[in-house]
Amino acid sequence: MQHTYLGRTGLKVSRLCLGTMNFGTQTSEADSHAILDRALATGVNFIDTADRYGRDVSLGFTEELIGRWLAQGGRRDQIVLATKVFGAMGEGVNDRGLSAYHIRKACEDSLRRLQTDHIDLYQMHHVDRRTPWEEIWQAMEQLVREGKVLYVGSSNFAGLHIAQAQFAAEKRNFLGLVSEQSLYNLNARAIELELIPACRAFGLGLIPWSPLSGGLLGGALQKAAAGRRASEQSQARVEKHRAQLEAYEALCAELNQSPANVGLAWLLHNPVVTAPIIGPRTMQQFEESLAVVDIKLSFETLAQLDQIWPGPGGEAPEAYAW
Repeated sequence: MQHTYLGRTGLKVSRLCLGTMNFGTQTSEADSHAILDRALATGVNFIDTADRYGRDVSLGFTEELIGRWLAQGGRRDQIVLATKVFGAMGEGVNDRGLSAYHIRKACEDSLRRLQTDHIDLYQMHHVDRRTPWEEIWQAMEQLVREGKVLYVGSSNFAGLHIAQAQFAAEKRNFLGLVSEQSLYNLNARAIELELIPACRAFGLGLIPWSPLSGGLLGGALQKAAAGRRASEQSQARVEKHRAQLEAYEALCAELNQSPANVGLAWLLHNPVVTAPIIGPRTMQQFEESLAVVDIKLSFETLAQLDQIWPGPGGEAPEAYAW
């Protein structure tokens, strides 16, 4: 496994981030622990979760599952552990958002569920337009001083929010954001307009979620041809993009690579991208993803992918002005 720095920090993480959204819901605890063990053995040291993951069982269940894995010993200092704060974690009026009140309580609760004394990357799961940055950074600074949080990241922010956050942090002589976790894949390229330039300008590592567009880029036509029936919603998406998918999967066949790995490799060719989040449900899916770090796409192939899955036309304002 290859490793790189997380944004402008001195922290090294694997080029693939193991996402745990399926753990405890679509993947059993035993299988989830096996995948985590395998990740550690293969050099995947970047583990991402969130306080709300596993909510189909109970809020915080996935963090608890990871906590039981960490409690087996010999693992905590080998991984970079990331979780998130923002979403509703109870019925109380202050059980959500980015108030100092909620950040403090949510962090303590995550630490308890994860059975650890610190979170390596504490990510704001969404922008909170109501809470001022002075309050947010004061709360995060306190957690850093106490050693409960090492780095702070964002998720689902716009370029404007990145700039606001960083300017507010700079006034406080605080490191501020080191990463942004955002929707990004060949079929969802809107962040190329302003978010990616903001990440590059402020030194944030980009961590794409849904890198395969909910399975659309993972060989949807191949799976359908093999008799694997998807949901009606997924079938509708396939029909909407059928011409693109036919061209895409044909190109992947020419490259002798799986569509999933081509989609991931395309992301890794962007220098702003630190690590796409892979969310395997099975060990086989995890194993198949490992080869992506060694895939090199030529300029010609990248140009073909741009033709099949066109982006917004570059960065703002040139994409729509001059």
